Amino acid sequence: MKSVQQNRKINLFIILASIFLTNAILAEIIGVKIFSAEKTLGFEPVNWSFFGQYILDFNLTAGVIIWPVVFITTDIINEYFGKKGVRKISFITAGLIAYVFLVISVVTVLTPADFWLEVNAKTPTGENFDISYAFNSIFRQGLGIIIGSLTAFLIGQLIDVYVFQKLRKVTGQKMIWLRATGSTLVSQFIDSFVVLGIAFYVFGNWSISQIIAVGIINYVYKFSVAVLLTPLLYLGHGLIDRYLGEELAEEMVKEASGDRSFL
Repeated sequence: MKSVQQNRKINLFIILASIFLTNAILAEIIGVKIFSAEKTLGFEPVNWSFFGQYILDFNLTAGVIIWPVVFITTDIINEYFGKKGVRKISFITAGLIAYVFLVISVVTVLTPADFWLEVNAKTPTGENFDISYAFNSIFRQGLGIIIGSLTAFLIGQLIDVYVFQKLRKVTGQKMIWLRATGSTLVSQFIDSFVVLGIAFYVFGNWSISQIIAVGIINYVYKFSVAVLLTPLLYLGHGLIDRYLGEELAEEMVKEASGDRSFL
């Protein structure tokens, strides 16, 4: 019986870690695309004015589409495997994200094959097209963005697990929504400004007021998504409890709250 329970624990962590890792890395790669949330939904841009100088809309990186999956997975890992589980997968993911950027930086300096340039030299409408330039522009990110993104990711994850555990001491095993949403709101508030500050203030030429303005837009989105995804969090907990069994699920939650998980 114990071997069955142990296998279920290991299988659950592997599944959750895989979901977390895949979405975190994918979000970093697709994050180079900026899209208009309003136009995507069929609305006109809001044109909000900040500090009387910056007109901002909900123009977001494509990565925000799947970052909510990372939020939910973080909270579920925290619930069943404690801060050790979250820290372990967070550091592994940060290392793999750095590896991905390193590989991309090497690949983009490789000399393209002539035939590859030739067969892709025209768009479907007959216009000239430089596929090598497009490839490099899409995949290669600046050093500031990479450092800012990795730093914000780690800080956000560590703050998330800290706040989650503090709230769990207050709520016990009840009010999952409070510790999950509360930890996400605090961690993503920090994350929203850290990544912009490092990427565009330390390594760029943005002003503090512009960092604050854009950071607010990003945080409003993350705040809204965190609240809207609460039902999915309960659904995930329900499916996991059914897989583990009530007894094992309760045991893991207690171990995680006391930081005594099998990890």
